[in-house]
Amino acid sequence: MTVRYAFKIAYDGRYYNGFARQPDQRTVEGEIIRALREEGLMEDPKRAKFRVASRTDKGVSALGNVIAFDSVKEIKLWNLYELNKRLEGIWFYGIKKVSSNFYPRHARMRWYRYYMHVDDKFNIEKFLEACSLFTGKHNFRNFAKIEGKKNPCRTIENIVIEWKDENTICLDFFAHTFLRHQVRKLVEALKKVGREEVDIFLVKEALNNPSIKIDFGTAEPRNLVLMNVYFDFEFEEDRDFYNEIYRIIEELASENYADK
Repeated sequence: MTVRYAFKIAYDGRYYNGFARQPDQRTVEGEIIRALREEGLMEDPKRAKFRVASRTDKGVSALGNVIAFDSVKEIKLWNLYELNKRLEGIWFYGIKKVSSNFYPRHARMRWYRYYMHVDDKFNIEKFLEACSLFTGKHNFRNFAKIEGKKNPCRTIENIVIEWKDENTICLDFFAHTFLRHQVRKLVEALKKVGREEVDIFLVKEALNNPSIKIDFGTAEPRNLVLMNVYFDFEFEEDRDFYNEIYRIIEELASENYADK
């Protein structure tokens, strides 16, 4: 008899060529599946219905992504410590038994954080005005990588801005789902408004008239972190271990890679 489990995972995206498995590439998913097989917790990912909440891109890290799969073995929180020994820059820290039809992509909310570096010339008032444009439901065709006939409309529930220090802004985005590259493209547009490289009128035009193609660029991936994925239940977690991972992820994601 199989039991379905969901797991909270974190990873350093700098080590991997994105989350999703790719031929001849080192990916987060590929390494997790290898480790699960070695621990005897899963054999065939297809048969085990292996799923993930968010497939992050190359360079993007995570503090609270979620995976799920069916296992013929009972898995406890302490089993995750042995699993972590087989992984580099990937950490399991939470577990939950879930129903057989649970799919992590059906999350209630996702939270992404971007660590953005600014200088004394940065126009914070224009930046904040631009941030206010993106909350609510919009067609984000000019602020995402749209593949095929994918619906470009998304609803951003909230954008929260906090100062980590005098030169670093934590820019938090909350939404049910995001489009590919959406957060990084939004950040790049906001950054250019704050640097007064782009007029806010052009950002409004790109948002309100998606048929007009305007590309503001895509921000550096290594400053982006998937902070959490929310469900209507709580995970059993090692909070002390989580706090250790939080410090690691924050330190690496808040580096100023533009200066390197």
